[in-house]
Amino acid sequence: MKRDGCFITIRRGSSTCSRRGSQAEQALRSARYGCWYAPRFARLIAMMRKGGFTALRSSVLPVDCPPARVVFAFALLMVSSTGNTAGRPPVSAAPPIAQLTLDWPALAERVVQHLALVPGERVLSLCAGDRFQREFEPHLRYAVMKAGGVDLGCLEVLAEPLPQAFDPQVIQRGTSPAREALRGVLRDVDAAVMLAGAAPKHPAYAALQDLLRQGNSARRTVHFHWEGGGQPSAVAIAGQPLPPQHLIDAVYQRAVLREDCAAIGAAQRRVEAALRRGEVRVKTPLGTDLRFRVGDRPMNLQDGDASAARARTAKVLVDREVELPCGVLRVAPLEESVSGIIAYPVTQWDGRPVEGLKLHFEKGRVTRIEAAAGREAVEAALRSGGPGSEAFREFALGFNPELAVPERNPWIPYYGYGSGVVRLALGDNTELGGNVTSGRPRWWDLFVDTTVSVGDTVLVRSGKLTGP
Repeated sequence: MKRDGCFITIRRGSSTCSRRGSQAEQALRSARYGCWYAPRFARLIAMMRKGGFTALRSSVLPVDCPPARVVFAFALLMVSSTGNTAGRPPVSAAPPIAQLTLDWPALAERVVQHLALVPGERVLSLCAGDRFQREFEPHLRYAVMKAGGVDLGCLEVLAEPLPQAFDPQVIQRGTSPAREALRGVLRDVDAAVMLAGAAPKHPAYAALQDLLRQGNSARRTVHFHWEGGGQPSAVAIAGQPLPPQHLIDAVYQRAVLREDCAAIGAAQRRVEAALRRGEVRVKTPLGTDLRFRVGDRPMNLQDGDASAARARTAKVLVDREVELPCGVLRVAPLEESVSGIIAYPVTQWDGRPVEGLKLHFEKGRVTRIEAAAGREAVEAALRSGGPGSEAFREFALGFNPELAVPERNPWIPYYGYGSGVVRLALGDNTELGGNVTSGRPRWWDLFVDTTVSVGDTVLVRSGKLTGP
């Protein structure tokens, strides 16, 4: 037996059994507790192989060793004596649990590439004390410095859940003055990266949005978060479970590192042109049949371009809020042109399940509610959201093939940014250039089986992008 740095190695002919650090120490302590000693190890192995358990019990272990400890020592010997024999890999007592370790440095480099920083631009992060702050944010700051940017560090928002002893009214009273003060503090920030946990209700986030709304500016934010801060990014399909978090992480990492945002942007611009040609019709097998026109309304193309040059051409707030991964086209249709029916799968309103829901629209407003079960929950949700909650908000279409709904074990990745996914939303749409100026937004209703057409041109057929 040789102790060598962080290894404790026991050699036996051509066989070797190695344990690292504290595991080795624990094994030795356990061995002594089992009434046998490391200096006798080679002799124990030989005797065990020659005479088995009986020889071990009668010749080596103390006569007063309790039977339970004898069995424990024998089992430990059996595990420890399995080594690297010729042509056979080492055997582990317990296989490691499969786990994804995110490539934080590569992800940070990718985010900074999308920002296309001009030397000297000042970059701030909004954090919430989670794993994105602990594990990603240092690499992001380093990447900013490598690109010639000025690293302003991380401004931490008040992470949730809040301590139970906190009075919500105190938090609410503090929000407005903090937002106003932070507008002055953050005025010199050129770009910000919104990490997991940061949300519009936080004063720093809201202050940055106030600054983004101020005219022709190169100021912009990148949204790099797929957990925390509001609605979950991964959405379950009715009757299908979500995958575990490490698989969700793997899909998102692959999308960020492999996506071709330039090609996605080109496809979005072709669809934008088609949408402007006439009346858009959205249909689903459940009974959705919705019609609208977009006219000259601004179209938000999430194509990953977070450069200062792009920010200067922004028409609406969300043009300066760039999502990574990329992939969605968003538009607020002309409100008076929206008519027809949205038929929902099993969904949730006011925290309660609703089945067989159909909302009927005329001139952009809900005029009738049908539901097989849970109608009162829909009515309660629309009331509590205030005036405007019953107004049609936006149409959105996903383009990213890396985020497409998988055929096996299906689920909807990243807020419906995947190829062919449609979002039909309600509520305030001013951030998109619409005229619905109030009403709590409900933007998370996603549809995976739509057919979208403009005249004779089919853009999506049964949830699959087809053109133009």
